[in-house]
Amino acid sequence: MGALGPKLPPPLPLPLLLMLGIGCCAREVLVPQGPLYRVAGTAISISCNVSGYEGSAQQDFEWFLYRPEAPEAALGIISTRDARFSYAVFGPRVAAGDVQVQRLQGDAVVLKISRLQAQDAGIYECYTPSTDARYLGSYSGKVSASPPGPRGRQAPTSPPRLTVHEGQELALGCLARTSTQKHTHLAVSFGRAVPEAPVGRATLQEVVGLRPDLAVDAGAPYAARLAAGELRLDKEGSERYRMVLGGAQADDAGTYHCTAAEWIQDPDGSWAQIAEKRAVLAHVDVQTLASQLAVTVGPGERRIGPGEPLELLCNVSGALPPPGRHAAYSVGWEMAPAGAPGPGRLVAQLDTEGVGSLGPGYEGRHIAMEKVASRTYRLRLEAARPGDAGTYRCLAKAYVRGSGARLREAASARSRPLPVHVREEGVVLEAVAWLAGGAVYRGETASLLCNISVRGGPPGLRLAASWWVERPEEGELSSAPAQLVGGVGQDGVAELGVRPGGGPVSVELVGPRSHRLRLHGLGPEDEGVYHCAPSAWVQHADYSWYQAGSARSGPVTVYPYTHALDTLFVPLLVGAGVALVIGATILGSITCCFMKRLRKR
Repeated sequence: MGALGPKLPPPLPLPLLLMLGIGCCAREVLVPQGPLYRVAGTAISISCNVSGYEGSAQQDFEWFLYRPEAPEAALGIISTRDARFSYAVFGPRVAAGDVQVQRLQGDAVVLKISRLQAQDAGIYECYTPSTDARYLGSYSGKVSASPPGPRGRQAPTSPPRLTVHEGQELALGCLARTSTQKHTHLAVSFGRAVPEAPVGRATLQEVVGLRPDLAVDAGAPYAARLAAGELRLDKEGSERYRMVLGGAQADDAGTYHCTAAEWIQDPDGSWAQIAEKRAVLAHVDVQTLASQLAVTVGPGERRIGPGEPLELLCNVSGALPPPGRHAAYSVGWEMAPAGAPGPGRLVAQLDTEGVGSLGPGYEGRHIAMEKVASRTYRLRLEAARPGDAGTYRCLAKAYVRGSGARLREAASARSRPLPVHVREEGVVLEAVAWLAGGAVYRGETASLLCNISVRGGPPGLRLAASWWVERPEEGELSSAPAQLVGGVGQDGVAELGVRPGGGPVSVELVGPRSHRLRLHGLGPEDEGVYHCAPSAWVQHADYSWYQAGSARSGPVTVYPYTHALDTLFVPLLVGAGVALVIGATILGSITCCFMKRLRKR
């Protein structure tokens, strides 16, 4: 990098501001305390105001220059009351607007020179023509100003073109120094212009800079990244400056430049820029992950039988940075049933740390997700099931690291759909259930039997059966789901649910394909509609069980009848004959009502 900042020759010796005035309430003309140092080509503004005057509130002002080579000769610069006041050396500049006087209020103005020249060095005098009835004090004030050297221009360089991957670190260096003999401060800033835009003050966006007071500040779009530690400005030695922008983003592309500005502090404590130089550092292209990430799958459409292993391969390609400090990747498989829209549900995935996990519904199965090459991943289901048939897609996500370990998703890509077909088991089940013995009375044991028939299926098929009940409410069946009473699994282990009446329950296998449910000590709460639900199970090579078929029997109504003797609780004074008649009537009424309910159902 070339050195930034002009070489400033020693400024000419300039006198201090002359402040004249007598006593309280005297006319006084004030200008800034000098000397003021500026660079040729820069602008300068010198204020002037008058106080303690008499007469009109609209005061006039005249500006003069005393050059070092002729300190006694006053050159008229500009006046607020006479358009022809300017000397020949200033006339064209005043006419062009390069030199002008701007009134701030009736008794205050500012002299502005937009582009200083070397011959503008000297003592500047602000004179106020008298409006007073008598002499009241100072009518003018003087300040020295000197442009000690030429203004810096953009360095004629041929910047390189750099390409960084999204998420990587962009580091640019700049060499800046000054040779002025005055005590000045050097401010260095890094900026960016949009790609292919000409580098100029109107197109530049500051990224980060070192201020004259040595504070580090960032432009508005980069303030958050500076606070998060993703952006920093380092000083290496006395002349080298380095900008480091971590986690490069697509918007970071453009032409980067370094600007060095020399600042001097005026006697009033304010800072004024006296020199500036800019150099183009590099044209930076950011290779986004979204434009590079691609996913392919293989080995093509698959057709397998139930219980056979299923292997699918996923390859992530593109000009991608390797996983590590700046980038990280995750890969997963999704499955949608045949004909279903959308990408489907997650089967398995490897996260950015290489830790595998299974999607909902796949827990307990023998499924492996592993990385078999630098960018190749394999999904393996040890024993496929008919429910595994569908469309598979591989999903890859790319992340970039911000400050610390924080990850930001930068891109994602899905593969084309990969169809997988799994043959059905071909199992057909039927079930018939009934109440043994017909009617059952309160306090007795109700026995419900379920016979199962099977067609098709592989060898080693096992059957399971469960019993369910639906409770009546106000003469109608409840809308609540059926409640499990008990059952026997494919491994022969009994499972007991909740009996409505709360009494003991037993479930058992009474034949190769016959199951029985017994409700001991039947009570009124056990009334309901029961059914048997058999299921067929197949054990695969990985020792997992798969439900290959299911069925449901017809309804079986269980109603606990009341014994006739239970209705004969009448006073003995009525007589045995009357009691028998009343008991028979009650029993007939109960039986009649129950038969009507059965016909309705």
